[in-house]
Amino acid sequence: MQYKNTIIVTVFVAVSGIALWYDRHHAAPAPVVEKPTPIVVQQVPFSGPRSKSDAVAALMTLPELKAWSAHLEKSSGGASHGAIIEYGPTPKTIGGKRYWQLSYVENTPDAAHRWESFLVGQDNPDILIEDDESGLPMPLEQWRKERNPMARTSALWP
Repeated sequence: MQYKNTIIVTVFVAVSGIALWYDRHHAAPAPVVEKPTPIVVQQVPFSGPRSKSDAVAALMTLPELKAWSAHLEKSSGGASHGAIIEYGPTPKTIGGKRYWQLSYVENTPDAAHRWESFLVGQDNPDILIEDDESGLPMPLEQWRKERNPMARTSALWP
């Protein structure tokens, strides 16, 4: 019986050793890490003036708002949705240009939570973001660089 146990242990140790050696010398290749692809927005040439509904449509084509809306739907199981609401009934004039005043909100069963406020050009192709910190409008590209909106997951900034 002792001899039989010794053989079983020896075989087990040998198989374990071979398995460890094989695992170390034939490890799986390192995972391929893909670089994030930059946001490329193909803009249609502006033909103005832009109506309020055209301004809403222009906002909803932004990849950030599409991503936010998809996140809200998924994370809430369909209970919350992204929406665009008007926060100023008439266009706001900045530097001689007129802008529709619109906000992206998280529409929950209980309330609407503002994520971001936008100024969408009525007579120009610009989309600006109302910067709550400085009180000044921020160009779309600057907002993308400084705020990284694609990483945002709630109404509050991280």
